[in-house]
Amino acid sequence: MAVSTVGRPATAADPLVPPRRAVVFDLDGVIVDSFAVMSEAFALAYAEVVGDGPAPFEEYRRHLGRYFPDIMRIMGLPLEMEEPFVRESYRLADRVTVFDGVVELLLTLRVRGLRLAVATGKSGPRARSLLDRLGLLPFFAHVIGSDEVARPKPAPDMVLRALELLDVPAEEAVMVGDAPTDLASARGAGVASAAALWAPPHDVDELLAAGPDMVLRRPADLLALCASLPAR
Repeated sequence: MAVSTVGRPATAADPLVPPRRAVVFDLDGVIVDSFAVMSEAFALAYAEVVGDGPAPFEEYRRHLGRYFPDIMRIMGLPLEMEEPFVRESYRLADRVTVFDGVVELLLTLRVRGLRLAVATGKSGPRARSLLDRLGLLPFFAHVIGSDEVARPKPAPDMVLRALELLDVPAEEAVMVGDAPTDLASARGAGVASAAALWAPPHDVDELLAAGPDMVLRRPADLLALCASLPAR
């Protein structure tokens, strides 16, 4: 069951919750499990550009949701790592998997009439390529990458752009993410945020400390917030 951060069950029938007409999803850690591929691509890029020594992937992972060049600046790593990282990510893309329950969630949301979008730290072309490879691209009306807005997460630009394209007001949408940057982007756009906890182990305490409006422990928990919409 989806629960609010104050512990009260949050459901689509809650009179305090406006009906949801759209869901904006982060990609990595929410729809797809790409962490093993990401780790290998990062290590190969680090070795190619920086040299010997352990690649600081755990530090990189703490910044996920941001655009790759922004993470490199934060970490003090060469921006030249982007080219081999993207190259290896494409090469290894066949190893990326979809989290259990996500396809069923997307199917149900579509049947219920909700409009769906992706707002990801990846570039738009790379995100659309991955979703297409996995057969998920048709579920989403729009896929927005960090290179397609003026300010990527944690700024609200990506979520605001999704709302504009979906033609849905902020109070009728929810953003599902697994990183504090996702929650900050949703908050800045005036959109309810849902923390996804089904990714491989990460800093749950840090994510919850970022103040999500609701916590989802499995993909199906989102359905309690998204009732079927009347035909239009």
